[in-house]
Amino acid sequence: MLTAVVGINWGDEGKGRMVDLLSSRYDIVIRYQGGNNAGHTVINERGKFILNLLPSGILRDETVNVMGPGMVIDLEHLTGEMERLREKGVAITPEHLVISDRATVCMPYHKMMDIIEEERLGGKAYGSTRRGIAPVYADKYMKKTVRMGDLFHPETLKAHVKDLTEWKNLTVAGGYAHEPVDPDEIYAWLEKYGFPLLPYVKDTTRYLTDAVEAGKSVMFEAQLGALRDIDFGIYPYTSSSSTIAAYAPIGAGIPAKRLDNIVGIMKAYSSCVGAGPFTCEMFGAEAEALREAGGEYGAATGRPRRVGGFDVVASRYGCLVQGATEIALTKLDVLSYLDRIPVVTHYDVNGKLVDYFPTGDELEAAKPVVEYLPGWHRDISGCRSFDDLPKEAQDYVNFIAESTNTHIKYVSVGAGRDEYFEM
Repeated sequence: MLTAVVGINWGDEGKGRMVDLLSSRYDIVIRYQGGNNAGHTVINERGKFILNLLPSGILRDETVNVMGPGMVIDLEHLTGEMERLREKGVAITPEHLVISDRATVCMPYHKMMDIIEEERLGGKAYGSTRRGIAPVYADKYMKKTVRMGDLFHPETLKAHVKDLTEWKNLTVAGGYAHEPVDPDEIYAWLEKYGFPLLPYVKDTTRYLTDAVEAGKSVMFEAQLGALRDIDFGIYPYTSSSSTIAAYAPIGAGIPAKRLDNIVGIMKAYSSCVGAGPFTCEMFGAEAEALREAGGEYGAATGRPRRVGGFDVVASRYGCLVQGATEIALTKLDVLSYLDRIPVVTHYDVNGKLVDYFPTGDELEAAKPVVEYLPGWHRDISGCRSFDDLPKEAQDYVNFIAESTNTHIKYVSVGAGRDEYFEM
């Protein structure tokens, strides 16, 4: 079984919680794209964990976790993340974690360039996490990066770093008038944080091909959501990688394999970190109440998330481009404080009522058409079946399923590992 777990909306849907929950059914969990620009929050009997780079299956001792070639890896951040988990008793060994030799290294100068470009843009900034993701992906497609496998060859690596920094300084020093990048400092950084990781580095194409042919079950874990995809998202306010399920086998290193199942993670309301159009957005006291009820602060950055009611238009589009075969609906319990629940059923684009998700200037101009559904106004965290839910909550779940043309299989009613039920 090859299953992808992907976000339907803008990210922050609760993928880490669902991967942690479902990973007990899989032998291997793979992160196939992105870097440390988003966080997956997992709460279990060991405590609360925020994972930026490591797959969420890392908290299960029996699961092998893979960081695929589609990822961009900040070695210093990864080292710190591994150390923090070990301090909490999580075992991380080369048998437990595999890093692709084709994965790209996110260098210190990528982070620096991310920061100085956002500052240059000022009020037109994209809302980057300033962790170097766009610059490193740009360099990847210019074929001017270091990959994890390069660390096995120190002498050629040193010469490669010298060439890269000479090229990079044309922009850093020549364009931005910033202090130039020192190749010796970059190589020392690679020595400190990269070389100790070499026991984990393997050819994931060979490893995963053998595993799949041996009948191992594999889960692919996405970062962010469909609306942050570089091609299908709210461009240019997107991530710089493909968050779509169809990319999962490619980003994992086994492009010839096909997915059997796609679990779309969809929040019972909407949230968004960063700039860009967010048609369903709430403001003022209404937004603050929902933000506090849901604890809506970025796992990677701590930034307050923008929040809004459930967006039918955006969610139906997300389900379509992800090809979701089933849905996990998260954070239904958060809405329990509301007497009535706002949902965005259509967009008003320059006076025209639309039910499709637009792009470009049309999306920028879109205004929400809001309807309200009855709330249930009671704690549902103890519900362990659909029948346990109040009728209003049942009606709300059914409304989401029908309006997005999806099958909701899992419903989360709390942050704990056991606070959910299957339908």
